[in-house]
Amino acid sequence: MSHEPEMPEDLRIQYHDEMPRGARIKVIGVGGGGNNAVNRMIAAKVEGVEFIAANTDVQALAVSNAPVKLQLGVKLTSGLGAGANPDVGRRAALEDSDKIIEALEGADMVFVTAGLGGGTGTGAAPVIASLASEMGALTVAVVTRPFAFEGKRRMMQAERGMQELLDSVDTVIVIPNEKLLAVAKDAGFFESFRIADDVLRQGVQGISDIITIPGVINRDFADVRTTMAGMGYAVMGTSQRSGPNRAMDAAVAAMASPLLEAGAIDGARGILINITGSSSLKLSEVNEASSVIQNAAHEDANIIFGAVLDESMGDEVKITVIATGFKDQQTQQPRRDRMLDQATLPTVRYDVPIQPRITIARQELPVTVVPPVAPHVPPAAAPVPVVAATPEPIFSVPEPLEYESQHPVEVAESHLPEPEAVVAPLIPVSPTPQELVPVPASVFDDDFFRSVTRDRVGEVYPFEPRPASTPANPRIAESHDFTPEPPARPTFNPPSHENHDADELDIPAFLRRGN
Repeated sequence: MSHEPEMPEDLRIQYHDEMPRGARIKVIGVGGGGNNAVNRMIAAKVEGVEFIAANTDVQALAVSNAPVKLQLGVKLTSGLGAGANPDVGRRAALEDSDKIIEALEGADMVFVTAGLGGGTGTGAAPVIASLASEMGALTVAVVTRPFAFEGKRRMMQAERGMQELLDSVDTVIVIPNEKLLAVAKDAGFFESFRIADDVLRQGVQGISDIITIPGVINRDFADVRTTMAGMGYAVMGTSQRSGPNRAMDAAVAAMASPLLEAGAIDGARGILINITGSSSLKLSEVNEASSVIQNAAHEDANIIFGAVLDESMGDEVKITVIATGFKDQQTQQPRRDRMLDQATLPTVRYDVPIQPRITIARQELPVTVVPPVAPHVPPAAAPVPVVAATPEPIFSVPEPLEYESQHPVEVAESHLPEPEAVVAPLIPVSPTPQELVPVPASVFDDDFFRSVTRDRVGEVYPFEPRPASTPANPRIAESHDFTPEPPARPTFNPPSHENHDADELDIPAFLRRGN
């Protein structure tokens, strides 16, 4: 009896009737525009995608073909819609956030499609996208901007919703409805909205087909995540052409599509190219088409190329181009420009404080000059100490209470012609009693004494200052029109007047007579 050895559990080959499915993709249409786009996708039989319709309007949900429907803000709106108020749509989504999380659970990739400018789509789409991102799903928003005839208010609300979406999703693909006029100029009013909804379908289907449909050069969800995760702003172009140069023409038309928000793929850091054609598609055609797109992209761009075989295409070739990575170029450049503008401001600010310093210094000069007169000083004590102790004139010992400066010596040194003679006379602020010399009373009757002290007691006599004694600073001269020669000069030159005998007095003789 032979016994076969048992194989370990982990080494046995296991067969499954169903292989585990690939990436799970969910598309949620928010608001009226998003619900219409979901209906278009369902009608186009987009495969491998689960559809969800979310709205505050019960009537819009009633006509939706989505298998899963979410009524947002039941308590807030009572099913009557958001009234074109994005704040109401935002609050409605927050009210039923638990339902949204339950509907998006298990998704690897979530498409949030909406028409910006209204209430529910503009307000609720950023909330739903944020919840999907927090659940770990690759979140891509495919939205449209309103037509110009819909009003400026609606356009402003769309721009605000766009900024909120950029902060909530990995990638945002914007399709401006206004550019649809360049594609279908002769389209009717209602037809233009149908085209806008179909463009939303193309944006979602162009990405989902790359993930769900196997190709000769297969690209899966991992490739899409590499291209679109955290890329911010993105553009998408698709074109279908036939003829001898069908591949080349389709590639050029896809890059130059008027539906592209930026109008080109220059500067894109990530590019996803998908070519769909029948078995008649040649390798040379694929090479030409991909080369044109690569040459137009950034040199460091991450380019992912895929090819899908579809015999139903016949003689036509379809090329879808998704360019991502415009976020840094659009958000950082305006900030750099503002920093450059602010960098020039300190240069102007440094020049401003310099001028007040010069002005203040000049204004202090006439205030701090040693005053030549002091009416309150007694005339008897002034002449004796000046003549006996120093060569300073007899009226050089004032205490100017009306002047603010407490350092007259420093100013006199910087502005008088002979500063070396200024310091010595001003050191003794008040004469000491020991320096007083008794003077006979006859001295005070002398004409020279009376001529000098007449100005000290406030009398006015004819005076005309000499040009040589005019101070160097003209502003000082203006503040003292009747001031005689500054007292800091070593040699006293009395002003000219009618008494010429006083000018001929010998000062040493005067001193000897005092003794």
